[in-house]
Amino acid sequence: MRPIYFSLMRILSLLSLTLVLMACGSEKLSVMPAGSKVLVLGDSLSYGTGAAENQDYPTLLALNTGWDIVNAGVPGDTSAQGLARLPALLEEHQPNLLMIELGGNDFLQKLPVAQTKANLKAIIQSANLKSIPTLLIAIPDYQPIKAALIGLSDHALYATLAKETKTPLIEDTFASVLTKNALKADYVHPNAQGYRLVEEKMRKSLAELGLFNAK
Repeated sequence: MRPIYFSLMRILSLLSLTLVLMACGSEKLSVMPAGSKVLVLGDSLSYGTGAAENQDYPTLLALNTGWDIVNAGVPGDTSAQGLARLPALLEEHQPNLLMIELGGNDFLQKLPVAQTKANLKAIIQSANLKSIPTLLIAIPDYQPIKAALIGLSDHALYATLAKETKTPLIEDTFASVLTKNALKADYVHPNAQGYRLVEEKMRKSLAELGLFNAK
């Protein structure tokens, strides 16, 4: 009886964990008032590479929403490195929302897409286990020939992952900006004008998602 008992308890524990993850992932986002703590887990696109200090989109978004935004963008970070940094960041800041902007360096380094997807999924689940809502930001699929012919578009993994985890997705921000040379500092980074447009697009998407009341 004892082995059977422990097997049943293990099954019930796994079932409970699954239900928690499903509930968190499907939780409807609500309006966040001024002063809400938002953590942006990202790479150089969040850090603001390509523009001067305080011209990054998290800083601009904080000014326009009134949220207390922590910019945890680290240039060069892959999804695996972001995942490794996450526990300490969640413990330190205890955010009301986690915005995830990662994957670009994985694509540039040609890391396996399945690995990138698994890392991003683990980031979402880690936050959900702490009842922290998450938001995905889609990153372009960096293919030079395709970009030259038809422009950049979001990598397909983001829409797939958002659907699988029931995570809200901000689409076509960096892709649309980085398609235009006048908005780029280099091949993969916006300039100051580009970051302003990224922030405007994100703010509009946040309002459409119900997180922010646009005036």
